[in-house]
Amino acid sequence: MATILRTVLAENAVFKTAPKVLAAVCQTRNLSVHEHISYTILRNAGIQVPNFGVAKTKEEAKQIAEKLNTKDLVLKAQVLAGGRGKGSFKNGLKGGVRMVYSPEEAADISGKMLGQYLVTKQTGEKGRICNAVMVTERKFPRKEYYFAIMMERAFKGPVIIASSQGGVNIEEVAAENPDAITYEPIDIMVGITKEQAQKVVKKVGLEKQMDNTVQLLMNMYKLFCEKDALLIEINPYAEDAGEKYYALDAKVRFDDNADFRQKDVFALRDWTQEDEKEVQAAKFNLNYISLDGNIGCLVNGAGLAMATMDIISLHGGQPANFLDVGGGATATAVKEAFKIITADPKVYSILVNIFGGIMRCDVIAEGIVAAAKDLKLKIPIICRLQGTNVDDAKVIIASSGMKILPVDNLDEAARLAVKLSSIVSLARDAKLDVNFEMPL
Repeated sequence: MATILRTVLAENAVFKTAPKVLAAVCQTRNLSVHEHISYTILRNAGIQVPNFGVAKTKEEAKQIAEKLNTKDLVLKAQVLAGGRGKGSFKNGLKGGVRMVYSPEEAADISGKMLGQYLVTKQTGEKGRICNAVMVTERKFPRKEYYFAIMMERAFKGPVIIASSQGGVNIEEVAAENPDAITYEPIDIMVGITKEQAQKVVKKVGLEKQMDNTVQLLMNMYKLFCEKDALLIEINPYAEDAGEKYYALDAKVRFDDNADFRQKDVFALRDWTQEDEKEVQAAKFNLNYISLDGNIGCLVNGAGLAMATMDIISLHGGQPANFLDVGGGATATAVKEAFKIITADPKVYSILVNIFGGIMRCDVIAEGIVAAAKDLKLKIPIICRLQGTNVDDAKVIIASSGMKILPVDNLDEAARLAVKLSSIVSLARDAKLDVNFEMPL
């Protein structure tokens, strides 16, 4: 969703497009739920949605279709990725959103979706597994609109985003016809006002449905606040042939920082839709994001991580990951961090860059040594530590007998990491064994 604003506002220098990793970091700060959960949340908030059910077997899909009692049905693969309709399953089935016309056909197509990986423009080649299919009655929209409420830094708080051109990729609308999108910032201390809602409704041309649409926006904002949401998106909000309005597609995201208040919502998290290494990192309160390079990065603090990756790139290398151990990591967590980093076969060296403020350098050193010994690491580890108990940390590393290379200067540490990763890469290409595990 933030890309909508980036597309429109970057041209006016109001919002600068962030680097790929920064965008990824931002995306990890929220919980996304499946569409059927969003439907349920909207319905409970008084927002009209089509009748639906969720199937985990083809037999359940047939039963739901029979209960809906209509020949016009839609099957939606419950995969957390955009572009499902244009995606393909690895078994050859085209489309993660399919129209079907009987319970028997619903069962047949659902059976081909369930347990299969759906590949879309957002999943990469690996795809994401489909463990459930939403079976819903099909509506025939006469006119489609877009409504969303999201937390956006460019507006210093929540903002209503609306357009009369719903039902399509809203990023494309933003790029091709930015005037078709309306933005209405909300004062977080005041909340949405009736006048603001009426203003938005007029701009999208729904004056004939003024009261109902104003109530829709009011309900959306109430839900946004009550559930600690970062995004409530309805696309499309559509008028059907019976002149009734429905939310035909929905996306809801929640702030991870509110998990202690929203336990029921966070219990719905589908871990199968997330990267296995990121899931493992979350168990130890580590922030991990996989990247495309070959130099593993272990740091404490997002800012230090960005600086570390920048300096690696400056020396001609590429970071393989973003891994932030935070300010309170234990030696065990550091060891787990190494497990996660080295689970990636493309990692040819590891650069540890720790500034010990709250985080003690000696704790990091203990974790590094334990990881190097227990995991029998054969790739070079370059360790740059500064701050609290750094002298104790140096003693721990020096007395370990392991080939952990301590470097005080960050520029030199990055240069060495790039050089050694190149050596390991060349050796592996030549099928030679370069072993950095043996004691000094």
